[in-house]
Amino acid sequence: MEFSENKPIYLQISETISERILSGEVKPEDRIPSVREYGASIGVNPNTVMRSYEKLTADGIIYNKRGIGYFVASGAREIILEGSRRRFMEEELPAFIRRMHLLGIDPSEICKQL
Repeated sequence: MEFSENKPIYLQISETISERILSGEVKPEDRIPSVREYGASIGVNPNTVMRSYEKLTADGIIYNKRGIGYFVASGAREIILEGSRRRFMEEELPAFIRRMHLLGIDPSEICKQL
């Protein structure tokens, strides 16, 4: 896994797992790799993976069955979609629009590309 220097690794791991859920690669009630398994597979300290899992658990995306492992929550996809759409509309879209204006790009040019 390639990591960006612009964002904490645990957040990048959380986003990767969320993207896998959104794409349908990982489905509700699927077991996800243990902290140690996942850390070893991507070359990251298990403490970093644990931090990602704690965030995903706090967000209601995964849950822990004590002694068995972590599983994708039944409403995970909807939670991820809602949060991603909100972030897009509040953060990414305004930045995109500002950049368009700075570059003198007319909205009609964007519509042609879509």
